[in-house]
Amino acid sequence: MTFQLPTLLTPRLLLRNFRLSDAARVSLLAGDYDIAQMTSSIPHPYDEHQAIQWIQSHESQFNSKTAIHYAIIHLEQNILIGAIGLELDLPNQSAKLGYWIGKPYWNQGFATEAANSILEYAFGELGLSRVQARHMKKNPASGRVMQKIGMTYEGTLRQSIFRFGNFQDTALYSILRHEFIQ
Repeated sequence: MTFQLPTLLTPRLLLRNFRLSDAARVSLLAGDYDIAQMTSSIPHPYDEHQAIQWIQSHESQFNSKTAIHYAIIHLEQNILIGAIGLELDLPNQSAKLGYWIGKPYWNQGFATEAANSILEYAFGELGLSRVQARHMKKNPASGRVMQKIGMTYEGTLRQSIFRFGNFQDTALYSILRHEFIQ
């Protein structure tokens, strides 16, 4: 890929743009049903070809300023453990945050660490005013990440996602630039 997002560094993580060589790892981790069922768009099963197509879509989304996607790399192990990104709405100076962490890396604070870093980028470098996120009510761990990064619960969107044959309620959270404390 020719485009280059600025890399973001945290104490334990490197956030960088995806590479085609990440496709097998994305397919392995995101293809886990326990991950896919908690998201609105990750397919299941999720094969490597689909992961390649997803990675190839990043450059045009970045260039059109509609989305940015980061691979979350565990620094010590030098391995991809998840993804985080922003769906941009620049005319309204806002974005929607999304993330997933591979199951072997759950409950270790990686999502919170990556999300704090991307909020710093969103409010500092991109100059956004608002970042929002939502999680399925059946996934309270994702809600705890949102709370830890300072987001405020705004309400429940009833039956807002139809996933794997069932409607899912989602909880909506947001944070404004002046609320973000680094």
